[in-house]
Amino acid sequence: MKVLVTGGAGYIGSHVVQLLVERGYEVVVFDNLIAGHRAAVHPSAQFVLGDLLNKADLQALFAAHTFEGVFHFASHIMVGESMEKPFKYFHDNVLGMINLLEFVAAAGSKRFILSSTAALFDEPERVPISEDEQLAPGSVYGETKFMGERLLMWMDKIYGIKSCCLRYFNACGAHPQGHIGEDHHPESHLIPLVLQVAQGKRQTISVFGNDYPTADGTCIRDYVHVMDLAAAHVLALQALAEGNSRAYNLGSGTGYSVLEVIEAARRVTGHAIPVEYVPRRAGDLPVLVADSTRIKQELGWEPEYDNLELIIQTAWNWHNHHPNGYGDRQ
Repeated sequence: MKVLVTGGAGYIGSHVVQLLVERGYEVVVFDNLIAGHRAAVHPSAQFVLGDLLNKADLQALFAAHTFEGVFHFASHIMVGESMEKPFKYFHDNVLGMINLLEFVAAAGSKRFILSSTAALFDEPERVPISEDEQLAPGSVYGETKFMGERLLMWMDKIYGIKSCCLRYFNACGAHPQGHIGEDHHPESHLIPLVLQVAQGKRQTISVFGNDYPTADGTCIRDYVHVMDLAAAHVLALQALAEGNSRAYNLGSGTGYSVLEVIEAARRVTGHAIPVEYVPRRAGDLPVLVADSTRIKQELGWEPEYDNLELIIQTAWNWHNHHPNGYGDRQ
């Protein structure tokens, strides 16, 4: 089976590509390399440099290939930036997906996997958060993913394109072999920022608020390993072969506070990792944890990396052996 992976040179996309290749899929990666890394793409995957905003690039791509499945990762992902540059996010994330779906529909492809987000749930009534929770994005980034999910609902009604929207919580970790991992510029995720302190790249780790209604006063989040996310994508593609469109919340189901993550990183790295407390960030909720019961029951998904220290160990292995990431940006 030949599949398309947009954004396949990015963090999550590259790990999904790795697993798809290992499972025997023929993979074509389409990426503009603005945020992705050419070195992150598996050598057995075909790489196409292109931009979803350029219809000529998409025309050439779909003229050269027939895809039985499409994985869509390509988007801007920074929640804070989306509130500062809303038009960039609405334009690039939404229009890019519209352009892609236009060619997918014309080509007759019938399976589409969307990289969605837990940012759809701004003020959940119940935690852990299930798929039955009201969708109420708290950021422009979250809104663009919500719009993407709505687009797919209409694609199913009009063109019969079956889709699966995978709503990640906090993606983390790296491939256990250590050859691909997380390399964002700038970095905004907690675990790699903590590990930068252990590497000596920063003096302290900033903790945004220590007065939340949690056991240690810091926010609690659900950390799910990137390879477990990759496994969910492959299961979702298989499920769409004979099933209906669906959406799943993806997380470990276990919440860890910011201070618990830092303490685990101290144990893994052997470094002190000094903490600096700073004011809360606007919009940060005390607790966000996924209820992934549905995907476990329906697709048989089970997180393999469900131990926080193990997750951090895989990330540390990557960062320790690649102190400059892929080395293609400064």
